[in-house]
Amino acid sequence: MKKTTYFFVFLFLLILPQIIFSQEKKPKVVLVLSGGGAKGIAHIPLLQKLDSLHIVPDLIVGNSMGSIIGGLYAMGYSGDSIEKLTKNIIWDKLLGGGQSLKSVSVEEKREFQRYLVGIGVKDKKLNSVGSLLNDQNLRELLAELTYPVYNIRDFDSLPIPFRAMATDLSEGKEVILSKGSLAYAMRASMSLPAIFKPMAYEKTVLVDGGVMNNFPTDVAKQMGADIIIGSDVGGGLEPIDKLNNLVTILTQTSMFPSNIKNPENRKLCTILVDHLPNLRFSTADFADSDEIYKDGKIATEENLPALIALSEKLKGYKQRTHELPKIPTEFILDTIVYKRISPENLPLVLGRINLKTNVKYSTKDIIAGINRAMGTNLFDEITQSYFIKNGDKLGLAITGYERAKNQLNTSLHYDTYRGVGIIFNYTARNVLAEASRLLVTIDIAEQPKARINFQKNFGKNRDWWWGSELYGAFLRQEIYINGKASDNILYNSFEFNNEINRNLNSLKSYFGYGLNYHYTNLQPKYDREYNPNSININDYSLNSIEVNMHYSYNDMDKVFFAENGTIIKANVTRSLLSDVYTSFNDPALTSVSGATNGYTKFGFSFEKRALLKKKITGIVGFDSYFIFQDKVKDNQISFSEFGYASRYFLGGIIPSSGSNRFPFPGLHEDELNVTQYLGLKLASQINIIGKFYLTPHFNIATVGFETFDEYIKHAFNPKGNWDYNTETSLVISGGAAISYQSILGPIHFDTSWINNIDKVRLFFSVGFSFNP
Repeated sequence: MKKTTYFFVFLFLLILPQIIFSQEKKPKVVLVLSGGGAKGIAHIPLLQKLDSLHIVPDLIVGNSMGSIIGGLYAMGYSGDSIEKLTKNIIWDKLLGGGQSLKSVSVEEKREFQRYLVGIGVKDKKLNSVGSLLNDQNLRELLAELTYPVYNIRDFDSLPIPFRAMATDLSEGKEVILSKGSLAYAMRASMSLPAIFKPMAYEKTVLVDGGVMNNFPTDVAKQMGADIIIGSDVGGGLEPIDKLNNLVTILTQTSMFPSNIKNPENRKLCTILVDHLPNLRFSTADFADSDEIYKDGKIATEENLPALIALSEKLKGYKQRTHELPKIPTEFILDTIVYKRISPENLPLVLGRINLKTNVKYSTKDIIAGINRAMGTNLFDEITQSYFIKNGDKLGLAITGYERAKNQLNTSLHYDTYRGVGIIFNYTARNVLAEASRLLVTIDIAEQPKARINFQKNFGKNRDWWWGSELYGAFLRQEIYINGKASDNILYNSFEFNNEINRNLNSLKSYFGYGLNYHYTNLQPKYDREYNPNSININDYSLNSIEVNMHYSYNDMDKVFFAENGTIIKANVTRSLLSDVYTSFNDPALTSVSGATNGYTKFGFSFEKRALLKKKITGIVGFDSYFIFQDKVKDNQISFSEFGYASRYFLGGIIPSSGSNRFPFPGLHEDELNVTQYLGLKLASQINIIGKFYLTPHFNIATVGFETFDEYIKHAFNPKGNWDYNTETSLVISGGAAISYQSILGPIHFDTSWINNIDKVRLFFSVGFSFNP
């Protein structure tokens, strides 16, 4: 017994130094990941290699993109899972893609992304801080990915302790983020000046840590690092051949202090994984992330012997457990707190966000609710954070950063039909009433337009809304009346439209009722003796009052160059008043004045877009618009003959403002005036490269110029080309457009052949047009 006891005591004394050494003498291994934008993807192969060699760092220090990848790794994501995440990200949508049109409230879709420049006015001061990229999608993704550690506020309590580098913009000094929201720290660390908005922090604002220290190995040393594994994708100043895009230029300009410091920091590395010699892409090349990942493998493999040696050295020590905390994917909210949202906006936000306590949700449900609130266009951003209440109750804090009540917007535009113009818009929210919006928009152009729109939401969930709009246009154009073309016609119109609508789905659809007054006046600009190519009308005017019932559905993903979604519009309209006055140049003709016969309009439009394969979108559209006329009484004027301004107008490439107008490539804007219209559109939108698109298109329609009864007899076997002397005509066009999504707005160059004229017409436009 004694011998056995002595043996175990001897054995214990023999291994005691190893136990003490393994517990107390383990070298502190710190992983440092530099910033570098898209080049940060090259860090991932190193993380995968650390996993395979069972090397778990004792601390991670990251900057910018390195803080994103390092923060995810620190909270327990494996290198493989981070690679999978980056492969599934659509980078264009994540970085600057902004909000999808799908998540915009139906009453706001018309105004969404319609201006080049917008700025808020508060206390008589301009208060908007501009940035090149919108970060709403990025912040939401980080909030979703970091949910498993929502209850960890001290970064030392993460599976791997973590530090994110940022820069105090007001004092120009380094900030080491070690507490609070992990998602916030990661986002603040990559706030490249002018690229992303600065992040508010205590009494200052933070920008990218790379401004002062892009490769913070010195911070790792200060925190007691014995072994530093450094992965550098920044590598100092970019050579001149890579300074070929705005993001790279701005990045290099903002990081001069850091780049000067970089060489000394590289010398502090025990193992330096230097990616610079192998990287073929620059800071902004997120589209080439797969290739950047491959480039990242090269330097990692070059350092494999050193990493294997470190792995062997660490085998005698106990290491951290590296895995994601296990928490349920669904949860119940005990408390929801709304911060910084004004009382006049809160009811609308509550109605749209539609989140309730004691209901089971996932992180995607929370983000969907926040996107619905963002869709009100009331906020620059909305953030969310989770907190623990009363020991184990989960709470959610939603913080809104409201736009100024008064906003000024502007944009430029040019097109072949209407010439050049500049649009000014004033938007006021909650100024005339709670949950209201006032718009005053003018188009200072060769052919000016203006509109004033007032809208107010009401009801418990703000799903009802009233809209009133005054619209005026002063145009000069070629028109066709009864088949005769006439140029230099002054076409002045005024509309007063009123609607009351009920949202069926706040993001997609609504139905409602309308009361509309329209006034139109046509006059030749020159006397007929000076302008022979003019109609024999000296003056034409029409007053009309109509009531309607309408339905609208829109779930397109984008305002311009949409890839997925459906648009449906339907309406039934009844005339209450239709008065015409016409005087002629020919003294032998008597002026016409009085009411026309009544009419009922039925309209239905459908457009479907679907991604057929990567970068190719199929487009199918269908339109059917008919006018059913009452019989002409003895004291009435024929609507078919004199109801020109209340009929349907076809023509143009882009949608035009004003009622009853429909694009039809190959026709000039408003060129064809009809009473009946049945059309089909087939097209494909091909994303050639970057923001360039090719859109071949084919349109066919049968149109009528008289009553519906006369039209329907030959609607499917029309008598010939579009001709006002026939009851039913066929209109066909085919062509293709080359387009580019520029910073000024969409640029279109279209060539279209149109029958009857039997020639190709060209169209060019640039910028954001006056809202249709």
